[in-house]
Amino acid sequence: TNIYRDTVTPKKELPILLAGYTPCFRREAGGYGKDTKGLNRLHQFDKIELVCITTQEDGYNRLEVMKEYIMGLLDKLELTYRVLALCGDEMTFTGAKAYDIETWCPVQEKWLEVVTVTNFDTFQANRLNCKYRENGKNKLVHTLNGTGLALPRIVATILETYQTEDGIIVPDVLRDYTGFEMMN
Repeated sequence: TNIYRDTVTPKKELPILLAGYTPCFRREAGGYGKDTKGLNRLHQFDKIELVCITTQEDGYNRLEVMKEYIMGLLDKLELTYRVLALCGDEMTFTGAKAYDIETWCPVQEKWLEVVTVTNFDTFQANRLNCKYRENGKNKLVHTLNGTGLALPRIVATILETYQTEDGIIVPDVLRDYTGFEMMN
């Protein structure tokens, strides 16, 4: 979103949809996360980040579109998942509405959060001075952000979901990319 700091975009050019591959670094304060190990809680990991900049009228619709997009990816991977609407206490101070999407890990017998999609309403836009022009007037945009998929947790879910005595079955949708059907 910072790319659009101090900008005014014509309404007809919205929404702006961006994706990026980002390394992430997590530093826990106190004992938070100390019981979570392995691929579930890496201090350095990579993820695909989704960003949307849109009009105030379209912001909450775009949040639903982003959620549906992620659900479509998980459907293609044939993973069991659930979508949770976050309450205010579970969101960051800057978020207006958010969803967590969790996948089921059968070996660990627990749900792992793999995605959060959030509409920040005009909060980030106000700090960025990011606006759009409509009928000669400038209005703050809505900014939205979502993790495309947290890669380590998706890998953990795939490994657990598709493991057999003979190895790990590669999901159908990934076979063109891997060139094989089974990992031994």
